[in-house]
Amino acid sequence: MSQFANRVEVMSELAKNMDAYVQEYLNPIDSNWQPSDMLPDSTKENFLNEVKLLQEAAQELPYDYWAVLIGDTITEEALPTYESWLMAMDSVNQVEDQGQGWVQWIRSWTAEENRHGNLLSTYLYLSGKVDMRAMAVSTQYLISDGFDIGTSSDPYRNFVYTSFQEMATNISHRRTASLAKQHGNPQLSRMCAQIAADELRHAKAYRRFVSEIFKLDPSEMMLAFADMMKKKIVMPAHFLREINGQKSSLFEHFSDAAQRIGVYTTQDYVTIMQGLIQDWEVEKITGLNDAAEKARDYVAALPARLERLADRIKIPELAYPFTWIA
Repeated sequence: MSQFANRVEVMSELAKNMDAYVQEYLNPIDSNWQPSDMLPDSTKENFLNEVKLLQEAAQELPYDYWAVLIGDTITEEALPTYESWLMAMDSVNQVEDQGQGWVQWIRSWTAEENRHGNLLSTYLYLSGKVDMRAMAVSTQYLISDGFDIGTSSDPYRNFVYTSFQEMATNISHRRTASLAKQHGNPQLSRMCAQIAADELRHAKAYRRFVSEIFKLDPSEMMLAFADMMKKKIVMPAHFLREINGQKSSLFEHFSDAAQRIGVYTTQDYVTIMQGLIQDWEVEKITGLNDAAEKARDYVAALPARLERLADRIKIPELAYPFTWIA
């Protein structure tokens, strides 16, 4: 049984170590990388020549790659939604905790994440391969529509989600980096790899938070984990749409493109889940009540069940004509 009365008390206990978490999992701002480090410098005389070389390299990337890269960029650019969602967690008090505790983490994490969309969006603009207005419309829709990831204001469920989602984005950006390198584009490869490295650090942080919660409130944390797995992790881009499009009308096509080129697949979903179960040592956790024991049994059996379902999924071969791609 938890030694704390509720989730807010547990989160307050974790917040006592916030300075250490920020130092371990986030980089100092002054020495951190910035988008301009990897893009042509418009203040230099050779700027136009560098842009020309960038555009020439961009010609070698396949259609589905562009669909995925643009979709990833839009997802990164919808950062205001993610910050506002996390700020609404039960344990966050923006007035009393200004600049400290969970407010400190969320704002510092947001500041790191903010560079990702900035970098990729600028690259896409310079590439000459993207209808930037169509992409901007999709981005504005995604922020305006918001999303519901099934966590409500519960920090336990939110951290299960972020633990999973940060690993998913790490995989996606790492694979786009690899593919860019294969197609002779080391500049884009470096960009995607740098973003992937950030996402991995963030994933480690959120997994750490959940590990600490399991120590303090094992039964409730287990129930939250199982509940999120039952609902399935909904991607932030679930409501992607184009000009005059409907909510969710585009995500399936984006997901199909990602699966066709192996950037993010159904098997990756299963693998991430297996990794979380191992990292959190779910089968070794003690002190669970009856409901939490049943939840653990459900979670432990789920990867094998999903693998059987994944084997049956067929991915459409035809590429969807995205309005984003010029």
